[in-house]
Amino acid sequence: MLNLSTLFLLLLFILGYIGKNQSIMIAIYILLGIKLFKLDDKLFPYIQEKGMLWGVTIITIAVLVPIASGEIGFRDLLDSVKSYYGWIALGAGVFVALVARGGLDLLANDPHLTTALVMGTILAVVFFQGVAVGPLIGAGIAYMVMRIVDFFIP
Repeated sequence: MLNLSTLFLLLLFILGYIGKNQSIMIAIYILLGIKLFKLDDKLFPYIQEKGMLWGVTIITIAVLVPIASGEIGFRDLLDSVKSYYGWIALGAGVFVALVARGGLDLLANDPHLTTALVMGTILAVVFFQGVAVGPLIGAGIAYMVMRIVDFFIP
């Protein structure tokens, strides 16, 4: 069980502990548990393939709870677009969703870049109290910048 990947996870756990980031520590507990029970060969490929979808689904559910509970309704939607802040938020939502679409392509087609994106996310989560949606948004931003660079530098 004690190999380089386990040591790497333990190092990340320590960084998560130092940064007081429960999300990274829970994720590492789960991954180490899967390795401990020798389920990694079966579960890791499945989690790697479906995990992003699960995460996006859980975040979407959390965002929609105020609508489902009745806390936010049509009136609030109409009121929000009466201010320029509402329009800025609407535009930002559209922009981020489009950027994230490119991120999914990048993560699926260039797995070697995933390492840098994940490390950047972990560093932001551990040291700056960031939120671990970074790999997808980071991949989307990277994808967008790469397309711009490709446009100017063929």
